[in-house]
Parts: sequence; C-alpha cells; structure tokens
Amino acid sequence: MIEGKLEPLHLAHLPTPIDHLPRISKKLGILEIQMKRDDLTGLAFGGNKTRKLEYLLGDASAKGARTLITRGAAQSNHCRQTAAAAARYGFDCVLVLTGNEPTHLSGNLLLDQLMGAKTFWTRDQDPEEVFQSQFTHLEETGAEPYLIPYGGSNEIGIFAFVQAMRELTTQAPDLDRIVLATSSGGTQAGICLGASIYDFRGKITGISVDLESAEIQAKVASLANRTSQWLDRQDHIFVESVQVVDDFLGGGYGVVGTLEKNAIDLFAREEGILLDPVYTARAAGGMVELIRNGMIDKDETVLFWHTGGTPSLFAYTDIFADE
Repeated sequence: MIEGKLEPLHLAHLPTPIDHLPRISKKLGILEIQMKRDDLTGLAFGGNKTRKLEYLLGDASAKGARTLITRGAAQSNHCRQTAAAAARYGFDCVLVLTGNEPTHLSGNLLLDQLMGAKTFWTRDQDPEEVFQSQFTHLEETGAEPYLIPYGGSNEIGIFAFVQAMRELTTQAPDLDRIVLATSSGGTQAGICLGASIYDFRGKITGISVDLESAEIQAKVASLANRTSQWLDRQDHIFVESVQVVDDFLGGGYGVVGTLEKNAIDLFAREEGILLDPVYTARAAGGMVELIRNGMIDKDETVLFWHTGGTPSLFAYTDIFADE
C-alpha cells in the first residue's frame, strides 16, 4: 500500500522468478545472463503491465469507476492485460486500438474479444485524440470511466516498478546490468527510480523498440521525477543518466526482421523460453549484439527483464512458416 494514496488490487503472481540461462551464456561467452520472468505474472498469459494494473485498478476502484479505457497497438500486450484485469474485477473495458480493424482475429486481439473488451479502431485519425474523445463520450453517457494512459505509464503505474526493483534487489543484489525493452518509458522510469531508492548500483540499459533514444531518455527522466515528487521523495533522475540504445529499430515498430527472428530462435531452442516478436525479441536481439560487439562486457552478470507478450507470437505465424 502507498500510505495515504491507494491500495492495489491483487492480480499478479509475485515475486516473479529469476531464471539462469547457462546455455545462452556459454554460447555468447559471457559470465552469466539471468532473466526476470515477468511473462509469468499469471494474468491472461502474463506480462509486466500486470504489475502496473494492480495499482491502477486499485485507484479506479477507490474512485468508484465502472469502466476501464486504455489504448495501444493492435497486438498490444497492455490492452490484453487491461481486458483481463477488467474481467477479473468486474469492470467494463474499452480499448482504443491504432489503425484499421483486421479481417481476422489472432494473438492478443482474439484474447481481447474473449475477455469481453469493446474495441474502437483509430483508422487514419490521431490515436490520442480518438482516445480522449472516447473517454469524454463514456463520461457523458454515465459509464463512469477510468482512463489508463498508453502503457499504463503514469505515476501510479510507475510506482509498481519501483516496487519491482525492491523485489529484484532482494532476489539478485549483485547484478552488473539490467536490460529491458523500452517504449512508453514507464517501466524503465520505475526501474530507474527504484534503483535510486533501493541503492541498485548496476547499469540499466533500455533498448528502444520504436523511438530514438533522446525522446525516450527525456520521457523516462520526466516520468521518474514526477513519480518521485508524487511519493514526496527527493530522488532525481537526470536525463543524461538514462541509458537507451536505439541501434536496433530495424523496419519500425512491430516489423520483425532477422534480429528478432534470431533472438526468438536462440531463446526457444537453447532455453525453451518464448519471446514476443515486438518487444522482448528486439530487446533480446539487441542485448546479444551488444555482448558480441563488446558494449556489454563479457565478465558482467546481466539480467534480461522479460516483459511478456508471447500471445502476439500467434499473430506472426507467417514469418516462421518456412522453418
């Protein structure tokens, strides 16, 4: 509980375990790679957003909301977990999804429907404008909506990853580096702020899946510092201290190339662990390249934070059909 602020609703199976990856570590010639298994949080195939949703739904419940509304890409893991959380606690759920409605359901979209979420497609309109318009409509029609921002990235959601760092430093206090996928910035912001609060001395390397590093660095620092103020703390995260690598953007968001395919193959065949095509495959592929080119030293103990998203694999079956 955040004293005087809110109480979370239970959704996640915590603490998530840490797996050691000896076969991949040996193959890459690095001291050790470990993995934080937030794909095992337990809510509709799991994922890191479940942590955020525990606190966001706690706030929604405290405010008497009846409808959750959020937005994301067509195969959004955040939207899928929001739909599951809504079903678990009896909220209605509205999802604003970017682009045009596909001709058939697959991956996360199928799960969204199974869990009763209502979807609106932005087509060629600005996603945030459509999102805000839908929220206003829900207010006007008495649906008592609670707005969950893109990626759950506000102070409430970010606090969940401050707590996740408390969990991690208890489990694995001697890590040299954390590597994770980063996009909306909320997860990395919480990890950076949590590192400051809980005295984590290792490096935190975000690998961008869609944006240039400067943009994400600014978002992460801003979100972390807003959350610090919200918690009445003095911790300050400087933009220049936020490490984001944007060397692996490939063909753009959601476009699976050789880097992502190779990472999916490596983790599946060497460790029996599945990555998602959009976030964890790009971040894991980037981590592998950083190890190979010496940007990550071979004597480091590295933790890869698996943020989940594996249901979206089933929306990319054509890419692996020839294997």
